[in-house]
Amino acid sequence: MNRRTAHRWLRVLRTPMGRTAAVLVLIVLALAVVGPSPWNARADAVDTANILAGPSAEHWAGTDNLGRDIVFRVLAATRLSIGLALAATAVAVLAGLLLGTAPWLLGRRAGRLVTGVVQIAIAFPGLLLALFFAVVFGVGATGAVLAIGLAGAPTFARLVQTLLAGVASRDFVAAAQVAGVGRFRILLRHLLPNIAEPLVVNATIGAGGALLGFAGLSFLGLGVQAPAYDWGRLMFDGIGVMYVNPAAAIAPALAVLLAGLALNLLGESVAKGFGMDALVGLPASVNPSPAAPAAPAPPAPESAGDDASGDVVLDVRDLTVSFPAARGPIRPVRGVTFAIRRGEAVAVVGESGSGKSVTALAVSRLIDAAGRVDAERLHLLGTDLREPDSAVQRRMLGSSLAMVFQDPASSFNPTQRIGRQLAETSRHHHDLGRRAAFARAVDRLRAVRITDPERRARQYPHEFSGGMRQRAMIGMGLMGSPALIVADEPTTALDVTVQRQILELLTAIRTADDVALLLISHDVGVVSEVCDRVLVMYAGRIVEDLPTDRLGAALHPYTRALTAAVPRMDSPLDRPLPVIPGRPLDPADVPVGCAYADRCPLVSERCRAEDPPLERHPSGHRVACWHARPPLAGERHDDPARDGAAEPASVVETS
Repeated sequence: MNRRTAHRWLRVLRTPMGRTAAVLVLIVLALAVVGPSPWNARADAVDTANILAGPSAEHWAGTDNLGRDIVFRVLAATRLSIGLALAATAVAVLAGLLLGTAPWLLGRRAGRLVTGVVQIAIAFPGLLLALFFAVVFGVGATGAVLAIGLAGAPTFARLVQTLLAGVASRDFVAAAQVAGVGRFRILLRHLLPNIAEPLVVNATIGAGGALLGFAGLSFLGLGVQAPAYDWGRLMFDGIGVMYVNPAAAIAPALAVLLAGLALNLLGESVAKGFGMDALVGLPASVNPSPAAPAAPAPPAPESAGDDASGDVVLDVRDLTVSFPAARGPIRPVRGVTFAIRRGEAVAVVGESGSGKSVTALAVSRLIDAAGRVDAERLHLLGTDLREPDSAVQRRMLGSSLAMVFQDPASSFNPTQRIGRQLAETSRHHHDLGRRAAFARAVDRLRAVRITDPERRARQYPHEFSGGMRQRAMIGMGLMGSPALIVADEPTTALDVTVQRQILELLTAIRTADDVALLLISHDVGVVSEVCDRVLVMYAGRIVEDLPTDRLGAALHPYTRALTAAVPRMDSPLDRPLPVIPGRPLDPADVPVGCAYADRCPLVSERCRAEDPPLERHPSGHRVACWHARPPLAGERHDDPARDGAAEPASVVETS
């Protein structure tokens, strides 16, 4: 138990409710463990001279119809009552985990079927389900355990599905997918540890409910059968003599009440003490190895195509990404075509919603199951990324593609040490042992300029600064031999000084290892310092493809407007900040013709009727515009009043 978790448990025990719950649970568990041994003889002793006797100094709750002491029978029944309740809780948790994780493991279609079954089951009252399963599995303790457990499984499954949905969207899960880690391994190592505490809390509360439910089934005659007895069976026997000796029914009912209250109070106390959103499951440290083995080479690539050069790393042609919606599919990416060669740095720029990140996710095979990716060609090192998922493809992606996400705070699993997370790629794809993989992780942390990498590798993500986490994320990508690094706005959440350090690090890696770089950004100023070429996206399309040193001579009005919107130190203080007229286009409502027409100062009737193709201009740029031309002397691209534009201005995002 680490120090933070121990502190939380102490915080639970310091509250009055926590102390009360802990004492009650300890008493109940102690009775369950040691209870039957000293009390079985007194509980089963028949005394025909004291049949149905009332409470007295000798028999505190009286006797039953055979003269047996009620109190001793209640104490002796503690072990069976608690044991069966815990068994039913275990069935509920196990079945709930299987149903809750099935959508993640089985994929979209089978997962939707399982989710539908769970939702239908939740619509029925738990008692009704318990009675149904009790009839199905038959009368007796075993049937009652299965009935109570399966009746509680849908609620637990729904909780698991909800929690998994929140964690599965985190960047560290996407990083594991890019690394080629299988779904089952991701579930065990990344998802379940991050939802452990809420599940434990709800299982604790569920144990109290299972105790009450099991006592109810036994009371109805569907649970424990004579000669065995639990608290519910004792209530069933006592209700028949209620008017002769009420204590015969009240004593076991009081035991059920106190034990159920103890379990529920404990669950509520833990929920408040842990906040229900904390994370546990911290793994043991990994022993380092002094030697860092070289990373195995990626699989030999296939041909990139007859018309593609052999140094092409990524070849994308006519890429389209669509998502289902009520009014028809939404296409945030529409017909994107580009290629990246070894050692080349290509930037994708544009406003939010232009399709930059969706393009990167499609290349990395991280599009949600509901989305659809279509392309004439989508090749990484000659491997067709449109093919169904396979072990060979995952191995290739894990070794040849590195993904650097925007938010360094969510890029790592908070329940695992940094070194272990980096080592996972080498253990999974390169068949390295624990020591060798950890040594490789330390070497990669050193390569991305993290000081004292041996110590840092044993720390958790929250012990790293934002810049260090981003460096470690780059180091994770370097655990293999990446041919392509996809960096999705890697400097957005960092201050200016750290931004420059991260960009310099990416440039150094690209130069040293001849690695291709795809940099997603909305800051034209950033990409002009790092990249060789810029792809300008608007409304899901590439509207201009040009070298970074030609940004000042851009042909498309949108590119010129983006460049003009970058703040400059020499900007006149008496003039307003540059803006782009109008608002970015909604991907669900793309008009006929050029998508930029409503914001463009050069718009014509042809622009509103025909969508310009992305074609090679005599200047050498690829541009999609009917009025492509270099900027005129003194021309401004941030004046919303030109050409009659009356929409409110939208400031372009800048870092």
